[in-house]
Amino acid sequence: WNHLCRFFFVGAGMMGWLLIYLSIPAKSVQDGSLSQSMILYQLFCLLYILDYFVHEEYMTSTWDIIAERLGFMLVFGDLAWIPFTFSIQGWWLLNNKVELTTAAAVANCFAFLIGYLVFRGANNQKHTFKKNPKALIWGKPPKVTGGKLLASGYWGIARHSNYLGDLLLALSFSLSCGISSPIPYLYPIYLFILLVWRERRDEARCAEKYKEIWAEYWKLVPWRIFPYLYK
Repeated sequence: WNHLCRFFFVGAGMMGWLLIYLSIPAKSVQDGSLSQSMILYQLFCLLYILDYFVHEEYMTSTWDIIAERLGFMLVFGDLAWIPFTFSIQGWWLLNNKVELTTAAAVANCFAFLIGYLVFRGANNQKHTFKKNPKALIWGKPPKVTGGKLLASGYWGIARHSNYLGDLLLALSFSLSCGISSPIPYLYPIYLFILLVWRERRDEARCAEKYKEIWAEYWKLVPWRIFPYLYK
C-alpha cells in the first residue's frame, strides 16, 4: 500500500508539472514572446516528462518508491515542489528575453543528450538487472558483486550514475536561460543538494543491508556520483 501511494504522488507531481509546462508556451504564444530559448527549454521538458510516463514501470526500482518514507516531505515534494520548482526556468523566460548563440544552443542540446543517455541508460540497466540478472549489459554478461549488486555498465563507473544524468538534464533546462541570472539555476542547485543527501542516505542503507557485499562493491566502484571527482 505504501509503495502504491508513493507511486501515485510521484505521478501526480509529474502531471502537475505537465499542466504548468503546457500553460507556459501558451502564454508565450499569446504574448508573442516565443523565443528560441523558450522552444529549447520546452522541448527538453516535454521529452523529460514524456519519458517518465513511457518508462513509468522503471520507477518501481528507484529510491522514491523503494526506500523513501511516505510522509510530509514526499507528499509536499511531489505535489507542490516538483510542479512549481521544476518549471521555474519557464516562468523566468516569460519575463526575460534570452538570445542564445548557435554554439550555446548546440552545447545545450549536447548536455541534454548526454544527461538523458546516462539517466535513462543507468535506470534501464538497473531495472533490467532486477528482472533478469543474466541480461547482457552493453553486449556483455553483467559483472555482479556478491551475486546481488550490478557492477557493469553505468553501475561499474559510479555507484549513482543515474543521479549524474539527472543533474545534467536539470542543468540543460537552466542553460536554455543563459547565464545572466542565478534564478533559473535554483532547480539544478536544489537537485544537487537533494541527490547528494539522498546518495548518502542510500549508501548507509545499502551498507547496513548488504554488509561485506557492499564493502566489496564500494572498493570495486569507488566513485559515488561523479566519476574521478567524488568518492
